[in-house]
Amino acid sequence: MLPAHLRALARAGAEVELRIEGEATQRAVLDALEERFPMLRGTIRDHATGRRRAFVRFYACERDLSHDPPDAPLPPPVVSGAEPFLVVGAMAGG
Repeated sequence: MLPAHLRALARAGAEVELRIEGEATQRAVLDALEERFPMLRGTIRDHATGRRRAFVRFYACERDLSHDPPDAPLPPPVVSGAEPFLVVGAMAGG
């Protein structure tokens, strides 16, 4: 699932279904997402380092996966399609 500003940029719906070859990891999901929607390159991950941008968070199965290693396997309910992998724009300020 994508936040509204990325949906608008990608001209996609809130939910995007991706087919992943091999193990389903954050890196594999983001690679597939950027392959399908090239206009998202650099919005979720830094171009040079490939690291998650500071104000983007990843959630699945009621867990914050943002600080998990990018090659860690995603939870089985996400892999099976029973639960979504959420890309969320974090909020900051006071």
